[in-house]
Amino acid sequence: MTKFPYDQFSKEYLSELLSRLGEVKTDEKVRGQRREIDVLFTPKSQSSAAAQLLGLLGKIASTPCILEPFRMAARPPEIRSCLSKLFDVIAKLENQAERENTRISEEDLPMLWIFSPTASTTLLNGFGAIPAGENWLPGVYFLGNYLKAAIVAIHQLPRTSETLWLRLLGKGRVQEQAIDELEALPANDPLRDAVLELLRSLRAILETSQDLEQEDRNLIMRLSAMYEERLAEATQEGQRQGQRQGQRQGQRQVVENLLKVRFGEVDEQLAAIINPLLQLPPEEFTPLLLQLSREELLARFSG
Repeated sequence: MTKFPYDQFSKEYLSELLSRLGEVKTDEKVRGQRREIDVLFTPKSQSSAAAQLLGLLGKIASTPCILEPFRMAARPPEIRSCLSKLFDVIAKLENQAERENTRISEEDLPMLWIFSPTASTTLLNGFGAIPAGENWLPGVYFLGNYLKAAIVAIHQLPRTSETLWLRLLGKGRVQEQAIDELEALPANDPLRDAVLELLRSLRAILETSQDLEQEDRNLIMRLSAMYEERLAEATQEGQRQGQRQGQRQGQRQVVENLLKVRFGEVDEQLAAIINPLLQLPPEEFTPLLLQLSREELLARFSG
């Protein structure tokens, strides 16, 4: 199946988490190349309460970094491509410093983090990746110091709250367990609802995909229950209030997230069609949001 749903989800997901800590750029183009960096992150400060909430991901984001998440196990050519993008970014920064007659330290250069659901011993050995040591958790491997790169083997991460936000980028049983833990977080957790909405949107998009693997089908089943629960909660809230406001609010959230996942952002034009879309029941507006292009949606629902 296409990697697009997972690629888009991972970028939206990391942006949602890291936007509290600093500047997040997705799909940053590499000058002179047709390639793009998935997530380029620059922290606002060295430490914060928000960073602590993110555990291992917060620690990773304590310095400038490039994040490259993979849905399938990263292969050698893909890792080399990531390294090439890193070196292009570093060269750009060093050239800029030279033009401005300033110096840039090794600590100021971004670190490349490759998030792979699994990583074989052969692959790790092939890149000279070694366990990060006692200051890091099992599953984190560093390449040579001057390569400024690390591989996170998500399936090797311990099942603790510190690794939850990275294990949600895993696959199979690892991801399913992380989803269970996410749902079990307190209702007032600052990240829980936002991430659950992104996962529900991912489920809706996967349902329209062809040639799904069994792991994808299992994930759809797991996320479907969450999606239906969210609409049911919204309906019950509306009934308790004696009006449809609660239901419509929940449905509006679903529509906004689906638009964001498909088109990257909800600009003024897309925002204008949300109310017309909400005139339809969920079983009608969901397929339209997943199947129609931006132009078709605007043509059909713009006043």
